[in-house]
Amino acid sequence: MDISYIHSLFLKCSSVSIDTRKIEANSLFVAIKGENFDANTFAKEALEKGASYVIIDNENYFIDQRTILVENSLSALQALAKFHRQFLKLPIIALTGSNGKTTTKELINVVLSKKFKTKATIGNLNNHIGVPLTLLSFDSETEFGIVEMGANHQKEIEFLCELATPDYGYITNFGKAHLEGFGGVEGVIKGKSEMYQYLAQNDKLAFINLEDKIQVEKASALKCYTFGIKKEHASVNINSIAANPFVEVQFSDLQIKTHLIGLYNANNINAALAIGKYFGVDDTEIKDALESYIPENNRSQLISKGTNQIILDAYNANPSSMAVAIENFLQLDDSNKVMILGDMFELGTESAQEHKAIINLLLDTKDVAFYLVGKEFYAHRVNSKNFYFYETFDAFSEYLNGIKLENSSILIKGSRGMALERTLQFL
Repeated sequence: MDISYIHSLFLKCSSVSIDTRKIEANSLFVAIKGENFDANTFAKEALEKGASYVIIDNENYFIDQRTILVENSLSALQALAKFHRQFLKLPIIALTGSNGKTTTKELINVVLSKKFKTKATIGNLNNHIGVPLTLLSFDSETEFGIVEMGANHQKEIEFLCELATPDYGYITNFGKAHLEGFGGVEGVIKGKSEMYQYLAQNDKLAFINLEDKIQVEKASALKCYTFGIKKEHASVNINSIAANPFVEVQFSDLQIKTHLIGLYNANNINAALAIGKYFGVDDTEIKDALESYIPENNRSQLISKGTNQIILDAYNANPSSMAVAIENFLQLDDSNKVMILGDMFELGTESAQEHKAIINLLLDTKDVAFYLVGKEFYAHRVNSKNFYFYETFDAFSEYLNGIKLENSSILIKGSRGMALERTLQFL
C-alpha cells in the first residue's frame, strides 16, 4: 500500500465517507467491514452517488481505476489519517477522560476559534474510526486541531495518540466509566494515563487541573500548564465558581456566566479558560466564547415544557457522572423535584454494586420522587414510598401516560442505551 499515493488522491477529494447513506460528491469512500455487514459491497453504490474514489479490501468488488485495493480498509484509513496529520503539521490538542470529554472539547473549540481557524471532533467520533475521520477533516486552512479520544480498554489511548501525535493533551478526570473493559477504576486510571505517557515520552505539554489529585500526582513527570481554584501557584488561577443552576466563574476581574448546568461543569469551563489563556486568547474573547456556548445533544440541557423545568443529561451515564448530577440537582433551591434515572452500562461485574450504591445515595432524601428505569435498577428495587422502579422504558412510559407531572423540576439521566430523552414526549 503506497500511502503517499492514496494521500495524493485524497487531496483531490472534498471529504471522506464510510457510509454511503451520507456520501458527498467528490468524496473518498472507505469500505470498512462491520460485525453484520461488508462495506465492500457498497463500493459501486458509492461511486454511483458521486464518490471519486473507493478504498476496498476485497478484490471481488474491484470496479475500475477509481478503485483502490488494500489489504485492510480500516488500517488504510488509519494510516492515511496519520500521514495527513504529519503532512499538515498543524498544532493539535487531544483530550480524553471518563466524564465531560465532549463538553470540554466544545468549550475549547469555541474559545480557541476566537483566535485560530479551528476544527474539532464532530459529535463523539472519538474511537479508532472516529479519530482518523477527524484528522482527515483537517485541511490546509485549519490552524488548530482539537481531537477527542474515547476508550473502553487498555492501549486504546496509546494507539490513538500514535495516530494523532498531539502536541498538547488534557484528561478531564478519572471516573467509574467502562469498568468492564478497563478492569476496574485502577484500570481506568492506567488506560487514560496512556496520554500522559505519550506526552512525557515526546516532550509535549499537558494541561493539569490542580483540583484533581490524580492529575497532580501524574504531573511530576510532565511538562505542564496548570489551573485551579484559588491555587496561587497555578498557571491560571480561578477566583471562584458558583451554580444555581448555571455555572458562573470569577476570573481576574471578569464574571463569566455560562449556559452550563451544575458545578461538575466548572472544571470543563476552567480547562477551556486556561487553555485559551495559554494560547493567548484575549480575556474578553474567552468570556464571550464561554458565555455564548449553549449545550445540546442531551448534555446538561435546561428545557422548559409546560410548567416543568427539565435538566436533560441523557447522553450517557456512569457511577461518577450520575453521582455528581444527583448531588448538583439536590442542591438546587427548586421544590417539587423529580429524578428519572436510567441504568448505567458497561460496568461488568461491578454493575450490581454500583447501581445499589446509587439507590443507597438516594434513600435518605426526602421530598423527591425517584423513577428508576432499567433491569439493573429494577433488580435492586427497594420498598420506599418515594421510589418507583420500572424494568423497561415501555413500562415506565405506560405509567407516564396515566399521570401528569406539573410544576416540577426534573432531572433525566441515564446511559445512551436507555435513550431517556424519550421521556420528554410524556412531560
